Amino acid sequence: MATWSVCSRGSLRSGMLALRAVWFIFVMAGFGTGGEATAVDTKKAFDLQGHRGARGLAPENTLVAFARALSLGVSTLELDLAVTKDGVVVVSHDPLLNPDVTRGPDGQWIEKHGPSFFSLAFEEVRKLDVGRLRPGTGYAAQFPDQLPVDGTRIPTLVEVCALAKKAGNETVRFNIETKLDPGKPNETPGPEPFVDAVLEVVRAAGAASRTTIQSFDWRTLRYAQKIAPDIATVYLTEQQGHDQIQVGRPGPSPWLAGFDVDDYGGSVPRLVQAAGGKTWSPLFRDLTRESVAEAHRLGLTVIPWTVNRAEEMESMLDWGVDGFITDRPDLGRATLAKRNLPLPASTPVSP
Repeated sequence: MATWSVCSRGSLRSGMLALRAVWFIFVMAGFGTGGEATAVDTKKAFDLQGHRGARGLAPENTLVAFARALSLGVSTLELDLAVTKDGVVVVSHDPLLNPDVTRGPDGQWIEKHGPSFFSLAFEEVRKLDVGRLRPGTGYAAQFPDQLPVDGTRIPTLVEVCALAKKAGNETVRFNIETKLDPGKPNETPGPEPFVDAVLEVVRAAGAASRTTIQSFDWRTLRYAQKIAPDIATVYLTEQQGHDQIQVGRPGPSPWLAGFDVDDYGGSVPRLVQAAGGKTWSPLFRDLTRESVAEAHRLGLTVIPWTVNRAEEMESMLDWGVDGFITDRPDLGRATLAKRNLPLPASTPVSP
């Protein structure tokens, strides 16, 4: 039984006001009112990642796009890598030249996918123009707000790191994806030489502490964890339209470095944890509130991709994700601001 001590009317009033403030916080969060809780942890910085720089606003995986993302303010630059025949680490989503974004030295659109970056010298790659989306394609229709910048070249990873330094941004992270397919070993370096090439660049740039290596091909991640435990890894997954996870099929998927999701009851978060993962990055449409909660119980950070619509961003925040990867960091910032969440610093820079 509580015993009340003698106190002043003022202190009692202060205590009542404090109780009302706590009640108000619970109401605003949706607890006990039938509303939906805002589950994101306001004490933890939300990881707003600019996908391929800012693909919805500028030509993807170019210095123009990364400059736009830095100028808007993101916590992480997300980008994809390839390696040329002469060992230069360049930034491209596709292991092969993509006809939807690539024009040759003559200014004409290439007609089909290919050749691979791994078959080209860097001097050849540098002559390509990736400054606009090919008109009339379904790909171009997805990004009506992307502003073309003709004459834009494919950058190197060295140049992306240098751009952040030029912006004076010493906190932005680099979430870099090794693009390789275990079923197409001739299109790219193998996991080990690919990781070795990436590590050489980020260490030389002084960016190792701000770098994460992500991949759908978990051989990359297992090797990185073995030789570079100081570099964080991110386990990418896709269950819709991809042959990576293979729930219910006999044997492990070739993408998963010998791990079989069925050994973990079909749970992708448990699969990631078993592989040594600390960060899980699934296609956002594969997520549920329950899978986010399960991942958090296992100690995983959850960073879904690619979250581009305001309503999708709101749902991800409600489910308590730790960040998201988006083509529209401008909309991401607006969504975070709407909830009074901290925003990454804006560091304006030109490419």
